Amino acid sequence: MSTQTEARPRIIVNGEIVQRYALVLAFVLVLVVFSALRPDTYLSTGNVQNLLTAQSVTMLLAFAVMVPLATGEFDLSVGYHAGMAQVLIIGLQEKHDWSWPIAAAAIIVAGCVVGLVNGVLVTRFGISSFIATLGSGMVLFGITNWFTNGQQIVGTKLSTSFIDLTGSIGWVPYFALLVAAVGIVLHIYFERTVAGRSLFVVGSSRRAAELTGVSVSRTVTTAFVTSGAMAALGGIILGANLRTGTASVGPEYLLPAFAGAMLGATSIKPGRFNVVGTVIAVLTLAFLFSGVQQLGAPFFVEYFFNGGILVLAVGLSVYAAKLHRERASRV
Repeated sequence: MSTQTEARPRIIVNGEIVQRYALVLAFVLVLVVFSALRPDTYLSTGNVQNLLTAQSVTMLLAFAVMVPLATGEFDLSVGYHAGMAQVLIIGLQEKHDWSWPIAAAAIIVAGCVVGLVNGVLVTRFGISSFIATLGSGMVLFGITNWFTNGQQIVGTKLSTSFIDLTGSIGWVPYFALLVAAVGIVLHIYFERTVAGRSLFVVGSSRRAAELTGVSVSRTVTTAFVTSGAMAALGGIILGANLRTGTASVGPEYLLPAFAGAMLGATSIKPGRFNVVGTVIAVLTLAFLFSGVQQLGAPFFVEYFFNGGILVLAVGLSVYAAKLHRERASRV
């Protein structure tokens, strides 16, 4: 009898370990397989640098959607928000002769304001976050098209210091280092602060959060403000990468961002949104798709890839959350 009792927790623990690190193993497998298939190009310095630079935007937007998701809310405005920031960081320099640091600071402040508006719409007016952020996103898209007059803004007067932001230290791009710094701060906020842990309390049970003295409205609003700031930062990076302002670019990042955040919730801390899992998820998807492209997949496969991964990621995250609750109930 005692043998059976001891065996069951061991099986549970082993299963939890497998689930926790399955995505890490998948990432390693992706690297091994495509390195073998395309040894000359797949892990070349140029390809890795390009991937890390391009995925810096996706990573920041995945962080941006992850914070409200921790409270049980959606922010569908992040893609439009990043698109507006991308246009502004180029347009304010090109059309209005702003220095890029002042433009970037103003854009991040504007991002916080957009996040605050989203938070107020959800907490004060009781509008579903799905509807509120989709609506605000469309407003941002309208502002972006108004600012560009429907045309692409080409950066011909960008300062050298702004262009140099796309450089690297060795083989590591500056933007990857910036994302790493943001990720570390966000991880500490989630795991080591009362305010960060309050996000998950609100996300799991708002009634329980209120009973423990957590302000639901303030916590949710703070999550949206944080999301707005990171979406703006992602747009600034996107503008520096492209050196042009194009209204339609930002929304394309919405699905990859949600896929990364959702898939990340199945790893490291299954059933809970976390920074490390999100980073691994975004990198796994990026390197996987890069390998598929190098094997000759047509461009439109990306849309099937992003849509399918999002559905799969949501299903896996829901399943991981269910297993997490079941394990917690056994304790």
